[in-house]
Amino acid sequence: MLFALDKQTLEFPPPHLSEPDGLLAMGGDLSTDRLLVAYKNGIFPWYEGDTILWWSPDPRFVLFPEELKISKSIRPLLNRNEFDFTINKSFSQVIHNCKTIKRYEHDHGTWITDEVEKAYNKMHELGHAHSAEVWKNGELVGGLYGIRINNVFCGESMFSKVSNASRYCFIKYVQALKHEGVKLIDCQIYSEYLESLGGRFIGREEFVKSLNE
Repeated sequence: MLFALDKQTLEFPPPHLSEPDGLLAMGGDLSTDRLLVAYKNGIFPWYEGDTILWWSPDPRFVLFPEELKISKSIRPLLNRNEFDFTINKSFSQVIHNCKTIKRYEHDHGTWITDEVEKAYNKMHELGHAHSAEVWKNGELVGGLYGIRINNVFCGESMFSKVSNASRYCFIKYVQALKHEGVKLIDCQIYSEYLESLGGRFIGREEFVKSLNE
């Protein structure tokens, strides 16, 4: 059943009432308060045209930091530190690149609208949204951003301008998050790319429980 939200109330219907594909509700807005309520309940927004759609898939595709897979082909890249890695140095640049970089047809990163960009920049200013960046010769060549809820990092989007930049960024950031005590990384939607790095499915109930631990 698809629910319609209004801008006066922040409540969401229970996630278990979502459609089989995970679609739960439509409408509302991207206020910081609403976004925090959504993420704390395992719900995230995507746009379709001008409409905000709210999703809570079951099962959920996630990655446990201790299960991160680093292939033999990528280890030399990590060892020689080909890129410079930073955290929260340039959030606005990262989300803008995620929004504007050319995507393949199957990629889910093109949902970022002007409203989304503004809302998540605000979330970053308030300490809820975080970014990781990789640089080469002083130029931003890759990055990712997402939302931190307790000991869970909810990844939203990533970009890469040169080969292996996003993979390098993801691995370095997962390692940093593990060091900070993050127990789970929400990848939201299945991809072969993230599965190759250790992603796997867990039940929605288990995921929501992790958000509140």
